[in-house]
Amino acid sequence: MPISNSKNILSNKRIAKNTFLLYFRMLLLLCVNLYTSRVVLNQLGVDDYGIYNVVGGIVAILSFLNSAMASGTQRFLNVEMGRNDENALKKVFLTSLQIHLFIAIIIILIAETIGLWFLRTQMNIPLERGVAAGWVYQFSILSALFGMLAVPFNAVIISHERMSAFAYISIIEAILKLLIAFLIVWSPFDKLIFYASLVSLVGLINCFIYGLYCARHFEECKQLTLHIDIPTMKQMLSFSVWTVFGSLGYILHTQGIAIVINIFFTVAVNAAQGIANQVSGVVSMFTSNFLMALNPQIVKLYAVGDYENMYLLIFRGCKIAFCLMSIFVIPLILEAPLILQIWLGIVPEYAVVFLRLVLIIALVNSFSGILSTAKGATGNIKTYQITLTTIGAFHIPLAWLAFKLGAGPEYAMYIYLIIVIILQIFRVFFVCKDVGLPFERFTKEVLLVCLYTFILSVVVPSALHLWLPTSYVSSAIVVFVSIITTACTAFFVALSKAERGVLINTIKNRINIG
Repeated sequence: MPISNSKNILSNKRIAKNTFLLYFRMLLLLCVNLYTSRVVLNQLGVDDYGIYNVVGGIVAILSFLNSAMASGTQRFLNVEMGRNDENALKKVFLTSLQIHLFIAIIIILIAETIGLWFLRTQMNIPLERGVAAGWVYQFSILSALFGMLAVPFNAVIISHERMSAFAYISIIEAILKLLIAFLIVWSPFDKLIFYASLVSLVGLINCFIYGLYCARHFEECKQLTLHIDIPTMKQMLSFSVWTVFGSLGYILHTQGIAIVINIFFTVAVNAAQGIANQVSGVVSMFTSNFLMALNPQIVKLYAVGDYENMYLLIFRGCKIAFCLMSIFVIPLILEAPLILQIWLGIVPEYAVVFLRLVLIIALVNSFSGILSTAKGATGNIKTYQITLTTIGAFHIPLAWLAFKLGAGPEYAMYIYLIIVIILQIFRVFFVCKDVGLPFERFTKEVLLVCLYTFILSVVVPSALHLWLPTSYVSSAIVVFVSIITTACTAFFVALSKAERGVLINTIKNRINIG
């Protein structure tokens, strides 16, 4: 039963408003993250920065269950909101909170046994920094636990599409992280330990604010009981057990490969990888913010059976996600050496090649989030997750083999790029098959359009990059031309006439024109 046109209009306006709020949040976070990264790297030094990234990565691997449940929680909340079932909504939230508490206990036990053994016996940490690495590990566990407990509340805010609250809370978090960057300069003791302790404190504050806001604004969060709803828990765990595979795969590709790199190389290489991942994460915020506003609508449209509007939303979301990513990825890839030099001052070895490869991977992966949301809306994800995770699992053994044969650390990213391309092909196939979307239609309206857009966008800035002499001025010219070229190509090539009209009207409404 299709929803009415008036509801479609309201949904589009809500998506536009939420996207605007999330981009305001993202711009602030972008500035804060870029500045704090420079300060932290310069204050800690390359080796300590690498230690923080790789030690925190051990805890991130142990926390993969949490990220699996996060997507499952949001999916169930969105479905019940689409059905307007208030009682079921309360059950989902309470069950999610109970599951996350249980996961927190499991992670503490594993982290303080197997994880601690791995840190002390297997990691390549400079001997004189062993004590500091141990403290960083403990504070990283605390940060992970606070993040875990915040997930159900975060999911409620996003599912209710209260992006203003989400943005404001994120701004508070960003300000606190900026404060840390200033405080680390006057650290009363070891800077690495001091930094890790303050980061965990920010996690605690963030968790408290999320919980307080939800308790005051959402009925399902106001009455917390110890009652366990077995049917709801079984349903959520049955769904989430398969998202565990997908989450584990992602964690192994990011944090797991960092540990493998550390075993074969040094913490300085981990610092280079950490810098590249941070830039990729900042750039990915441009698409993730848009998807955050879009994803609830996709699930709700599926829940009420409005498949055609869901298809259109998927098409639009995939194209915009790719174009938004391209606007930033293309100039960053072309001018990576100079941009890193200006940004960091200290540029770790391998940082440039890591950055370029990670950005290409992020571009290929740009609309995987929308496809995963569409697949998750069906509730049938077992075969999907097993297939994708099995393919992705080849990353670590292949990287290990490459390192054993004498390859440099950057080959881990070359291998992952090939795997990501294969994964994206399978992801498209599964989604089209299970939501009834013709593969040929998706190929024509999304894949080919994105390919044409990228080719047309990259030609002119690449020519300028090769032709102009290396300097700050020429880099600025390449970046400016690349952004303008990509934006224009995206507007006239990627977007249909109807989509251009929607975009223009949204901009007019936003600045009170017309």
